[in-house]
Amino acid sequence: MTELGILSVEHLHADAYAGALAEIEDADLVGIAGADEHEETTAEKAAEYGVDHLAPDDLLSRVDAVVVCSANAAHREWVELAAEAGVDVLCEKPLAPTVEDAQAMVDACDDAGVHLGVALPLRFNQPLLNAHDALEVGQLGDLKFLSGTNRGQMPGGWFADPERSGGGAVMDHSVHILDVVRWLTGENVAEVYAETGTRFHDIPVEDVNLLSMELTDGTQFTLDGSWSKPDEYDTWGGATLKLVGDDGVLEVDCFDQTIKQTRDSGDPGVHQLFWGPDADRGLVEDFVAAVREDRPPEKTGAHAVHDIEVIQAAYESAERGEPVAVSEVV
Repeated sequence: MTELGILSVEHLHADAYAGALAEIEDADLVGIAGADEHEETTAEKAAEYGVDHLAPDDLLSRVDAVVVCSANAAHREWVELAAEAGVDVLCEKPLAPTVEDAQAMVDACDDAGVHLGVALPLRFNQPLLNAHDALEVGQLGDLKFLSGTNRGQMPGGWFADPERSGGGAVMDHSVHILDVVRWLTGENVAEVYAETGTRFHDIPVEDVNLLSMELTDGTQFTLDGSWSKPDEYDTWGGATLKLVGDDGVLEVDCFDQTIKQTRDSGDPGVHQLFWGPDADRGLVEDFVAAVREDRPPEKTGAHAVHDIEVIQAAYESAERGEPVAVSEVV
């Protein structure tokens, strides 16, 4: 039995990961721990999950691995604490707000001989797995252009606090599609031009962005990762990717496997139920298997450093008003 814990439950995805761990037969969620200033919330979540509320050191002494679900700015602290304890880590995305912090986390885990994974579940999304298979057999020919979206609702709380998040929608939403494109194509982002703004909410970070990028093989790639869905929308948002090749076009809607219902009485409006395979479950299953088999998980911390380089280049581009080579980011 692989014993796991959760370090911090500040991120809303902690609920999904706890639920997935409860359903995996060879995994046991032992307990959760959090920062002193969030002790009450951590205790409430421990009761909700039916697990122990422990001090961080006590939790780390009892588990084989942990999932870090803190605010972005605290990722490094939690990951380095786990590495010091010799415990494998799955860290919520983005890996860190800066390249410096991201690389320090990778180095700490390498030095400690533990595996560091990053929570990017779209690699386990069935429509994208189908796209991966199509590209592998050459159904689209040579890729010429990619266009992605990851539009969602503004999550509020620490996500809109630049000190704790490191940024707004660019920081929060870009990494999912960035990772998918690198996974599908095998190419990195070479250059990025970004335009950002705050149009929908009264917050100190950007809620709108459009990134225009060029991959290392010259393929063009655009991405809209805005917090542009209204609060009353029938779902949090969605993720799409269009791939244009010289032999065909493939359009992927990651979360279109839904049943929708429209009501005209009681609680009116459109409601939907997603029925497709659970990508979060796939992510957690892969991590548990990686811990058991002493291997790297599907998305490693080393892979994720480039994602942060692209994000920093995007912020620099938005500030300078011109394209920025990712190689310029240090």
